[in-house]
Amino acid sequence: MARSLDGLVLAPVADQAPGQVGTRTRFTYHEQGGRIWAEYTGGDVVHGHLVGTRDGDALDFRYVQLKQDGTTSSGHCLSTVTELDGRVRLEERWEWESQEGSGTSVVEEVAS
Repeated sequence: MARSLDGLVLAPVADQAPGQVGTRTRFTYHEQGGRIWAEYTGGDVVHGHLVGTRDGDALDFRYVQLKQDGTTSSGHCLSTVTELDGRVRLEERWEWESQEGSGTSVVEEVAS
């Protein structure tokens, strides 16, 4: 199993569609006893939160965010935790629940 996410800061490796998470977004993760949560902000996202669970290297969480234009959106994500050059990487499959759309993304631990 990859190491704990607790206290790690991760960022997307590529921009998604306008108005969504992008390379300027930063996620601060927390983990305790199989539970995960994170706050995120940056780019088009003013405030974002995710909550869910971890089972081994599999994450299952819901997310909700407030965007710069004042709209909110929410969705569901399944991620796989891997190690990359000593850093954590999440390979994600997500789907909006508040609007149409789904896709994949990758976030990686920001080097300190």
